[in-house]
Amino acid sequence: MGRDMKIRILSAVDVETALPMSEAIEVMASAFAQFSTGKALSPLRSRLQTERGVTLLMPAYLQETKDLAVKIVSVYERNEDLGLPVVSGAVFVIDSETGIPLALMEGGSLTALRTGAAGGLAARLLSRDNASTVVLFGAGVQGRSQLLAVMTARPIKRVIIIDSIKEKAENLAQEVSSWAEGVEARTDIPVSEAVRGADIVVAATTSKTPLFDGNDLRPGAHVTGVGSFTPDMQEIDSKAVRRAKVFVDSREACLAEAGDIIKANPHIEAEIGEVVAGAHVGRSNDEEITFFKSVGLAAQDVAAAGAVLSRAEEKGLGTVIELN
Repeated sequence: MGRDMKIRILSAVDVETALPMSEAIEVMASAFAQFSTGKALSPLRSRLQTERGVTLLMPAYLQETKDLAVKIVSVYERNEDLGLPVVSGAVFVIDSETGIPLALMEGGSLTALRTGAAGGLAARLLSRDNASTVVLFGAGVQGRSQLLAVMTARPIKRVIIIDSIKEKAENLAQEVSSWAEGVEARTDIPVSEAVRGADIVVAATTSKTPLFDGNDLRPGAHVTGVGSFTPDMQEIDSKAVRRAKVFVDSREACLAEAGDIIKANPHIEAEIGEVVAGAHVGRSNDEEITFFKSVGLAAQDVAAAGAVLSRAEEKGLGTVIELN
């Protein structure tokens, strides 16, 4: 074992500090392009069931950027009774040249960052350039990250937040007002009215039933769906999906896991990575409705983890521990 084998431990705050959203969006563009051009090796995730819950292991290697990591996520439903998070995780970064461990970072913050950045990338590639009104369903950690990313990608002036817990929506609205001057954040607009006026609609909930009527979308609107990840979950109704040009993070994953796609059975235009790589046109006019569905890829975690580590090293973030 080498004498200087060190590992950098990065907290949730370190992760957020290391990689600003504008940079995270660029990192996701690279991750999706590598995935869609066959330069991402990501074996099927391993699933380890215990008496109390399940632990998932998701490794990936990006051949172009040389990022190598494993994300480990546990889902333990009974943790709620113990006052602990139901979902917890960490990302383990490995040097692809030597196989030596480099870093261990908190997983929830990294997942929120990379998923938000994917939504920001979709907004940049698929929404109209002048999109200024966004409607967000779901005011949780993921909703916050999605909103931050969309506001990074487009000149947003009006935000409408819809959540079943009014207080969560109001708290996020207050925070949004502090991100940028002149942005109006509302929580009191009825769903159909909000959707009819939206340039961008983002769904980041765990809903099993559609959040709005697809007929309410106006021509030129863009929709991003990131919440549903099983065949029986559906945030976006079939009317909306069938009216839209449909883009996905992974054809294979969305056809297997995303209820929004499975139930509507639409023609999938392209993977977002194909649009980034220039192999497919995204939006082609100001009238069409676009829909981006993401279930999340290990390639995103690995790319984000690599970028976070590199910025953390530059900024001196985290705690470095000698392993030997």
